[in-house]
Amino acid sequence: MNLKALFEPESLAVVGVSSHNELHPANVIYYKNLLRYPVETYAVNPKAGLFKGQMAYASILDLPHKVDLAVIASRAERVPSILEECIRVGVGGAAIISGGFAEVGATGLQERIVAMAREADFPFIGPNCLGIYSPGHVDTFFFPTERMVTPQKGNVALISQSGGVLVDQMIRFLGEGVGMSLGLSIGNKALIREIHLLDYLEHDPETRVISFYVEGFTEKEGREFLEASRRCNKPIIVLKSGKTPGGSRAVSSHTASLAGDYKVFSSVLSQYGIVEARSLAELLYFSEALSNHPRSIPGRVGIITGSGGHGALATDLCSLYGLSVPDLGSSDQERVRSQLSPTVKSIATCSNPIDLTGSSTDEDFIQAATELAMMEDIDCLIMLLLPYFPGISPDLGGMLARVQTKVGKPMVAYIPRLEKYRMLIEGFEINGVPVAHSIEGAVHMAQALKLYRKGTAVASASIPT
Repeated sequence: MNLKALFEPESLAVVGVSSHNELHPANVIYYKNLLRYPVETYAVNPKAGLFKGQMAYASILDLPHKVDLAVIASRAERVPSILEECIRVGVGGAAIISGGFAEVGATGLQERIVAMAREADFPFIGPNCLGIYSPGHVDTFFFPTERMVTPQKGNVALISQSGGVLVDQMIRFLGEGVGMSLGLSIGNKALIREIHLLDYLEHDPETRVISFYVEGFTEKEGREFLEASRRCNKPIIVLKSGKTPGGSRAVSSHTASLAGDYKVFSSVLSQYGIVEARSLAELLYFSEALSNHPRSIPGRVGIITGSGGHGALATDLCSLYGLSVPDLGSSDQERVRSQLSPTVKSIATCSNPIDLTGSSTDEDFIQAATELAMMEDIDCLIMLLLPYFPGISPDLGGMLARVQTKVGKPMVAYIPRLEKYRMLIEGFEINGVPVAHSIEGAVHMAQALKLYRKGTAVASASIPT
């Protein structure tokens, strides 16, 4: 199936627009795209006629032009006939927002629309979903624009069975400065599933990282997803719910998914080159790190800070998350110390972590980072910056990013995410260094680079169905 019409449509029909309820999901979707997106947008309402100055059409069959995408927000029992009309006139695909299918026991109705679509090679997202947020192209979420929070355009695609989880994570992405290439709520995923999206996004030039929130798979689908992931050359991150019996029951009632055996699924993820996130916070930081550094490291970290307490906390977190903080030998310590300013040279701690103290300047951080990055036993630098130090300038982020470029080893940073520190943060981010707003977040970023590896699954591995 050709999915491009779903994510980059030039024309759109919203089916189910109400003439009397301005808050109807279809109305919200219609106005949002009509007024704020460069997609030619039509309203479909059985009564037709004028709709606030815009022509509404009685059905898909009456549209003046064939459209790329139909957004269906009508009652579930009407969806098969609407889908049949879409297929008849050559619509490119659909996002079925309507609920009332397998998630409430109406499996026959869901199987009916799937059979129709498969026979016609007609792609659709859903049902029981928010659908598609494709920056600069289309937004089928039924939330008013003034209530929506959307990240900047970027290179992370996030696919979620839960619309609420997706929107919540989009808020986190905006707060952390992570850009999205695509946000997709797939709901019951009756037809288009994770594996189809993986195949599409692997070839999407706008996407560098593919992240999933997964609730469950159908029989044999888990194996197929793992095999497709192994073939993909882009970082893949998975957060799976249904880890407990209670979570499994919640998953089933939400989207009628089979949660499966989480322990088995989790045990084989890394063998297939997949990074497993165990929380929404990890999903955020792993996505941010791998969108900047899509590479694997052994996990030996060098830490530079101006606060001994920050360095100690980061070291403990590295140990907790499987990273090592190698000790520096006396000669390596002297190499670092010899490059520091006279004031700092006598008071700095030049082991790992390197504590440059509150008297440090931009040049101290630059010199220490350069020396540490050049050491063979260090794979990644964690910079813990406290921008209220008097010797630190707003340009330090950009200058340290140049060290990363020069030496070729990945760098991540921690800076309190406040507006007054924006210039320092942007100096890092626009030059490819991800910035976390917590020490733990910075360690998670380094952890992502260790977890990411394209392994080879063993033939005897037990794979969930």
